[in-house]
Amino acid sequence: MSRSPQFFYATAPLPCPYLPGRTERKVVTELGGTGAEALHDRLSRGGFRRSHNIAYAPVCHGCRSCIPIRIVVAEFTPSRTQRRIAALNTGLRAYEMPPRATSEQFLLFQRYQQARHGDGDMASMSFYDYRAMVEDTPIETWLVEYRDESDRLVGACLTDRLGDGLSAVYSFFAPDLARNSLGTQSILWLVERARELGLPYVYLGYWVPESPKMAYKAKFRRTQVLAGGAWVDRETMFDPQHIAIERTPITSA
Repeated sequence: MSRSPQFFYATAPLPCPYLPGRTERKVVTELGGTGAEALHDRLSRGGFRRSHNIAYAPVCHGCRSCIPIRIVVAEFTPSRTQRRIAALNTGLRAYEMPPRATSEQFLLFQRYQQARHGDGDMASMSFYDYRAMVEDTPIETWLVEYRDESDRLVGACLTDRLGDGLSAVYSFFAPDLARNSLGTQSILWLVERARELGLPYVYLGYWVPESPKMAYKAKFRRTQVLAGGAWVDRETMFDPQHIAIERTPITSA
């Protein structure tokens, strides 16, 4: 039985959220129906990310700064700093929750946005916007909640389950616990969870070498980046100025 063709669309140029003075464009496609998870898997391997029921990838003219990156779980070894962060957070407990928005989560989300991204669009999101971000998903998604020893919610990570890994969609944390590096701790937890599930990768989205906000993604070893249509070792072959990123061809077959 033949399938309907998958349509892709380009967005209008908008200010780049990572590099001042630049613009971004994305190619987007809808995820829906019974084939949504299989399509999402293929697109993720080709460097796409998910937001709501849309998969997207950057197609910015003259710019290749957004580099898809993933952790190879079986070969991951935490650094001394990452081991220190894990020890600092031994009292935290993680809970895999269904993708259902709560007022407790939203209050933490608001605090995080105001402290870290006060001038960004997400700082003005309403509860209904937040609920759509969490609940509007056509694939298997969790909201991992991180709670301290007093059961206080201190962090959360919206996470997609892929055929070959876990994908960190969006994370937010208590701004008063900056010294705990909860963003790093969340990724360490996802690596261990993927190991338990027998999944080979943790997808971190886009690494932007020129953006200080994205620098933390290069601190996890071992990682792969998507270059020339194939995933290659970042640590052994990498000059970001000379990488040419090509999207893996996606078919509906």
